[in-house]
Amino acid sequence: MEWTEQAARIVAASGASALAVGGALFAAHWPASRLYGSALIAPARPEQIALTFDDGPNPRWTPMLLEILARHNARATFFLLGKYAVLQKPLVRRMQAAGHRIANHSWSHPNFAFTGNRRTHAELTRTQQELESILGEPACFFRPPFGARRPYTLRCARSLGLTPVLWNAMAADWKATTVDQVAPRLAALIERNHTRGVASNVVLHDGGQHSLDVDRSASVAAVEALLARFNATRRFVTLDAWIPASES
Repeated sequence: MEWTEQAARIVAASGASALAVGGALFAAHWPASRLYGSALIAPARPEQIALTFDDGPNPRWTPMLLEILARHNARATFFLLGKYAVLQKPLVRRMQAAGHRIANHSWSHPNFAFTGNRRTHAELTRTQQELESILGEPACFFRPPFGARRPYTLRCARSLGLTPVLWNAMAADWKATTVDQVAPRLAALIERNHTRGVASNVVLHDGGQHSLDVDRSASVAAVEALLARFNATRRFVTLDAWIPASES
């Protein structure tokens, strides 16, 4: 009986530990969680949409996006990987010259929920220094890859003058093969946010963390579809339009 009771206590303790670990990992990745600190998501401005792009710049897909955005007179925010930005400096400057905001997405796209403080600082600092060298001004925003963070992740970002950013509209476009897998889902999320009285912070991808050789045709087509649908009734903004707006 004594062994049985002890075993039961161990199992119960293990279950509680597993739940605690699971809860911590959920909080580290869920965009709306504030357990590890606050981040900019979207203010109470339901008429506004911020298009944001992760994992670029990409020499094939980013120029296509720039052309589409220019045709619709829209501006976006691009969260760049430092390892790609240094290879494509003219493209980064072209993005800036077109009025888009350039932001920090780390150097190599680690999962910061599992990254030590030293590497976290190096990833953000190296990217920040390279972007400032390219642009002549520092980036102002940081989105953690996968949305993953620990308390130090956001503290480190803020110490570098970066506002942490998450999102409230995403449609897994990085694995989509057709526009119909992306645009309808994002449009529905934008409408839902509008009904809830908040702006939409939309995540799309113009690159991929593992390689420049990725297919982002579905993402590009989705941007065209969203601009065609919402440009007459909503306002597309860059993230600096929401500073110092209250986050929701």
